[in-house]
Amino acid sequence: MNNSTSSHDSDSANTGPNDRPTVRLKPKAEARAIRHGFPWVYADELVTDRRTQKMAAGTLAVLEDGDRRPMGLVTVNTNSKIICRMLDQNPEAVIDQAWLEARIGRALAMRERLYDAPFYRLVHAEADYLPGVVIDRFGDTAVIQPNAAWAEAHIDMLAAALMAVTGVKNILKNATGRARSLEGLNEETVVIAGAIDGPIPVPMNGAVYMADLIGGQKTGLFYDQRPNHAFAARLAKGARVLDLFSHVGGFGLAALAGGATSVLAVDGSAPALALAEQGAQASGFADQFTTRQGDAFAVLEALAAEGAQFDVIICDPPAFAPAKPALEAGLRAYERVARLAAPLLVPGGYLGLCSCSHAADLNAFRNATGRGIGRGGRRGQLLHTGFAGPDHPMLPQLAESGYLKALFYRLDGAA
Repeated sequence: MNNSTSSHDSDSANTGPNDRPTVRLKPKAEARAIRHGFPWVYADELVTDRRTQKMAAGTLAVLEDGDRRPMGLVTVNTNSKIICRMLDQNPEAVIDQAWLEARIGRALAMRERLYDAPFYRLVHAEADYLPGVVIDRFGDTAVIQPNAAWAEAHIDMLAAALMAVTGVKNILKNATGRARSLEGLNEETVVIAGAIDGPIPVPMNGAVYMADLIGGQKTGLFYDQRPNHAFAARLAKGARVLDLFSHVGGFGLAALAGGATSVLAVDGSAPALALAEQGAQASGFADQFTTRQGDAFAVLEALAAEGAQFDVIICDPPAFAPAKPALEAGLRAYERVARLAAPLLVPGGYLGLCSCSHAADLNAFRNATGRGIGRGGRRGQLLHTGFAGPDHPMLPQLAESGYLKALFYRLDGAA
């Protein structure tokens, strides 16, 4: 069920700064963390009386501590375990288009300093002070993911602010995924400005990637891996490369741009592999790029039976441990990937293993991959640890905003 309110329920319609509703922390809730920048209040930390329970999802309210001292302006959603998200530490802030333009403009200034072309994650949710909002930019087209009820309620104003600040002409609302369901919101993908006619070519790391914004995964491309693609490309000169869980060719196309002699891209999705082939064609790498559709674990076993050998193998799977209940199973899956991939590398070859699982921290992931390499009969040295690019900044107070880990090993012969 869609519990969002109309996009016209902006600050003026949702009561002004002087007569907003208030919500209050329980006396023993940790107010200090929120004062120091932690952006969330969990449901068991808030006094949820009948008045609070009746608030429409996305309502703006003043958050008070247990002594009734104002702490800031929050958005409330009683359908979510994250019952409040901090919008502004000024409890009298007006959430209008000018406020949104200021936040988007702040995010844009950093991206324009970092990148020479308008292809990047423009807004990374809480870390860019727009909680629950993800915006990826593809030239004059942008994809908005309104993953919090307040953003759903203000989607029209958010789109108008985005166009005013960046000049983008086409905007897709991608309202799908686990984060939406946790907020009690429906799923919907719809063009809300301009038109999107097909995959968009994205230049990155010397290659061209084809991003299907409407039918692809997430927003169509994973910008977060950009620096890790670049590092892998440095290892790939003259190499035979295996790109597992390749999606639209992320590591493989970058490796070819770095001088790889051949790339085999493996993914379970035929449409993703078709886009990867289009990217290889657009990049001038078609003759060196081949694909194989199938389950990555099964393909690894098949390649071993075929006696295949590679100089570089990169494994970039989906989140095997998206939440804590899946952690143990997820770590076993990461270990298994490493165990099956390690024997396919020549002595002195390079193995890149990635995790985008929030629940698996760096230490747990590193331990799992190390076990897998050992159980695959190999020894390895860890030569580089990579993270998400700077267009995916991390909010220091919120560990969940730093999720991506990439470990690059050099493997010797048998252990």
